[in-house]
Amino acid sequence: MKTNAQELSKNILKIVSKNLLILALLLVGTTMLAQPKNGRPHRNQMDQFTPEQQSQLILKKMTLELDLNDSQQKEMSAIISEKMTKKEAHKAEMKANKEKGVKPSNDERFAMKMKMLDEQIATKKRMEKILNAKQFEKWTSMKEDFKENRQERFKENRHGNRQGRNQEKRQG
Repeated sequence: MKTNAQELSKNILKIVSKNLLILALLLVGTTMLAQPKNGRPHRNQMDQFTPEQQSQLILKKMTLELDLNDSQQKEMSAIISEKMTKKEAHKAEMKANKEKGVKPSNDERFAMKMKMLDEQIATKKRMEKILNAKQFEKWTSMKEDFKENRQERFKENRHGNRQGRNQEKRQG
């Protein structure tokens, strides 16, 4: 009898210790996920600034990264302001369409993509005229790095949002 009782108590102890280990790992994992991420400010943090302030911040960063002279800064300021104005207008248009429940057709989406690509080509040509070869190369590299980082953040956010939706479904 005592051996069965001892075996039973050992088995219970093993089960309890495994459960405690799993609980500890879950606790550590959720604590790590709850920590704020360091690095670049989140998109909504940049949105708290006015478009003019955002333009100034972008220009300052480009000036530091590319070592722009005064005339280059003036030309870049104009380009950045134009892009910010277009961005705000597009954002407002998309928000209005979303509120109306209007989704763009395939042809409209294609036209938007073509317009965006045409604007990127025009911007690239303007940048080639403003910047010297070394600055242009660095600007191109910066754009690629930004694109990669944006794609990674998008994947992280998408993955995180899926987990959040799944948890809401389970709770609801």
